[in-house]
Amino acid sequence: MDRLLYIGMTAAKNTQLAQTTNANNLANVSTAGFRGDFQNVLSQQVDGPGMATRFNSVYQGETSDFSVGSIMATGRQLDVAIRGDKGWFVVTAPDGSEAYSRRGDFHITSDGMLLNGAGQPVMGDGGPVAIPEHESLMIGEDGTVSIVPLGQGSESLSTVDRIRLVDAAPNQLQKGEDGLMRMRDGGSAPTSADIRISSGNLEASNVNSVDAMVNMISLARQFEMQVKAMSTAETVAETGSRLMRME
Repeated sequence: MDRLLYIGMTAAKNTQLAQTTNANNLANVSTAGFRGDFQNVLSQQVDGPGMATRFNSVYQGETSDFSVGSIMATGRQLDVAIRGDKGWFVVTAPDGSEAYSRRGDFHITSDGMLLNGAGQPVMGDGGPVAIPEHESLMIGEDGTVSIVPLGQGSESLSTVDRIRLVDAAPNQLQKGEDGLMRMRDGGSAPTSADIRISSGNLEASNVNSVDAMVNMISLARQFEMQVKAMSTAETVAETGSRLMRME
């Protein structure tokens, strides 16, 4: 019965991990540019004597869904969406490292720094993007940030910086615990001049709330069955012990 108990335990453990990931997806359903995650679990047949139908669930790590979220028109000048499924904004992570995000809900701080909705500095060609006081601002489709300086007319439009846009294939990226993408090899993704962005639009999370809710219910039922399997193993073991004592 120890094998049945172990099978139920490993399955319940991995179901809990999957439920945690699914709950995080639900919590970020309204986070701009968020990429949903899912647990990569494989079935592995149990070796040794016994029924050939016995399988363990083997955890293979967490994987991200790189499909593009829907594009919403906001009309807000600092909302920016990357066109297509390629391309990432470069930001500075809380630990100071370079990281990548599709989150384009930008804002400007009182000291002129350009940050995304998570408060992470947005990087340009020359470092963090800093924007002086201005009458108006425009972000071009190539990431160029232009302003009309304070107190001047539209004829004095000048370029401040260019938002750095990089290209990296999904298999080159991995998500950290802070929700940001990084290169698997620890390097830097190459800057690409082919990536285009659209101002006044925002990419939504690619998490489908209905699917996530259905998945949550399904995982809860799986967990109940796995706990029942452990309980059954305990009951059978106790019954066997009683029969042995009777002999």
